Amino acid sequence: MGIRDKEENDADHIEGSINISRGKFEMLVEGEIPDLDTTILCYCNAFNRGALSAATLKSMGYANATFIVGGLLTYREFS
Repeated sequence: MGIRDKEENDADHIEGSINISRGKFEMLVEGEIPDLDTTILCYCNAFNRGALSAATLKSMGYANATFIVGGLLTYREFS
């Protein structure tokens, strides 16, 4: 799940990922992913928004939420 602004997501994203901006995250995530058992891998460009969003998801009951350390930049280095 990309936690990025629309412009960032349009420029680059992980194929097949859902994108929600951090500003609307809590309002939209339950509609996008209603199953609390879904495995969710959050990412932003580098670190902060992905980590914060994974922590928020866990507090909302999503037991299998985590994030890509280093975000999309690190993902691109290894993919």
